[in-house]
Amino acid sequence: MTGISPTDSVMAIRNAILQKNAALRDVASTGPAGGAPGANGIAGTAPGDFTKALSNALQQVNGLQDKAGEASAAFERGETTDIAAVMLAKQQASVGFEATLQVRNKLLSAYKDIMSMPV
Repeated sequence: MTGISPTDSVMAIRNAILQKNAALRDVASTGPAGGAPGANGIAGTAPGDFTKALSNALQQVNGLQDKAGEASAAFERGETTDIAAVMLAKQQASVGFEATLQVRNKLLSAYKDIMSMPV
């Protein structure tokens, strides 16, 4: 172990998600100033920030899946006997993947809604 318990990792991920949700809620509640797109600079920086945040989230999910695969393989080889840690790693990867799927589904839904808007 590296000194950080799996529970601490899950709680850190949970806290990061809650912080991102709060930030998104703040941005959504304020809206663009002046009525023009990008009048307050959000539209100019948000796509890069969103892309970076999404990329980081995908890398974290990928890392969790890699860690779960390594833990499972180590257990199968007999290098570790801590089945609880293996199962926790698998659950973390599963929850991360499910959250990623839900975000993808919401993004696709939003894209379809935007594309169906009359111009």
